[in-house]
Order: sequence, then structure tokens, then C-alpha cells
Amino acid sequence: MKKDLIAAEKASSGTTLRLLLDSADETQWQTWLPMGLFYGVTTNPILLERANVPCSVERLATLARQGLELGAGEVHLQTWGTGLEALVKTGKDLAAIDDGVVVKVPVTKVGCAAAAQLIAAGIRVTLTGVYACHQVLIAAAVGADYVAPYLGRITDAGGEGREAVAAMQRAMRGIGSPTRVLVASLRSVDDIGLLAAQGLDTFTLSPAIAAQLFDVPLTNAAAISFNRAARRMGAS
Repeated sequence: MKKDLIAAEKASSGTTLRLLLDSADETQWQTWLPMGLFYGVTTNPILLERANVPCSVERLATLARQGLELGAGEVHLQTWGTGLEALVKTGKDLAAIDDGVVVKVPVTKVGCAAAAQLIAAGIRVTLTGVYACHQVLIAAAVGADYVAPYLGRITDAGGEGREAVAAMQRAMRGIGSPTRVLVASLRSVDDIGLLAAQGLDTFTLSPAIAAQLFDVPLTNAAAISFNRAARRMGAS
């Protein structure tokens, strides 16, 4: 399975780092996924709306398969519904698309109950919409694969986003949980390096933040100088 091959490649490289692309825009997937930089992609109904992608299982099946064909090891799709039965049914339908699908569930009371049922059925789950440290413990308790705090939105609400997310990572490390803290709502490429230094290793990046990874003027100037020197020395 593709996701298992990617995981094995990451393990053999000696890194636990996973970068995911936070977008439902197929053109962005086509731009970024073939680079081999991203472990997978994350989506949610808001991103689907921005990309004019209908929020239906049938349309998401097409979208997910395209992402997997482009090289994504995982595609995170969010279930929807106002009650437990709807969240579970839609979650199971999404998971049935491909074994590379991870089902996202909001970390509400009913969402937690739905996540527990999905996990019991052998479905991988991301608990999302996290703002408080104790919420990552909910994810650990139910056995979610990922838990996604919103770094930028925590800061927007008056909190210290970086410290809050770092505290979540320390909590998971303290209890020995394998649940990955998937940092979302990044506002700057600097967030990645600073949080990686504190043990965070899983991030989902918007296309704009992905572009910032390569927006280093001195590096770009060096590349131009290298090419000029190569041409002067006879390179064609």
C-alpha cells in the first residue's frame, strides 16, 4: 500500500517529519504533490467550499483518488452531520474510498463518540478543531492517529499559539501517546522551524506557506549565480 511505502521510506531516512498540504484545490495538488515534499493532504468543508468542490462522498472519492495518484500517502477528509449516526455513517463512507483516507472529526462530545466508533471499526481518525491542551488527551484516549490544533486561530483568540501547541506536544510525550500532533493554521513558515525545535514533527501547510519555504532571496540569488558560472564555463 502506498501509505505504508511512504511511511517506510520516512522511517529509513531517520526522520519522523510529515508535511501535509492543506488544500482542496486540485491545481495546487498538481503543483505541489509531485515534488515529493508532502506526505499527504488535508481538507475540510471550508476548504472544499473555497475550491468550489461539492461536499459529497461521490465527489470526494474522485478528489481523493486524484490526490493518491499524484503521490499523496494520505488524504484527510472530514465527515459531517449534526448527530452521531450521521457522523459515523459519512465517516465510514469516506473511509471506504481508499485505505489512504484518514477521516477527520471535530473534537466535540458527539465527535468524540463518533471517532470512537470509527476507530473501533478499524478506521484511522484525525480529531480536529483543537484549541485547548486537554483536547489532545481526548484524542490519545480514543486512539486517534492525529490531533489537529489551530495554531494561528489560538493566537487570534488571544492565546500564545506556539506555546500552546508546544504544551500539547509535551503532554502527549508525557503520557507516551503515539497520536501525532498535526499543527494546522500556520501563519508563517517560521512557525515550522521553531516548533520543530520543540519536538513537533507534523504540520499541514497552506499553498501560501508552502511557497514561503522557497522564498529565500539569498538562496535564489545563489542559484542564479551558479547557473551564470556554469554557462561561462561552457555549460549548455
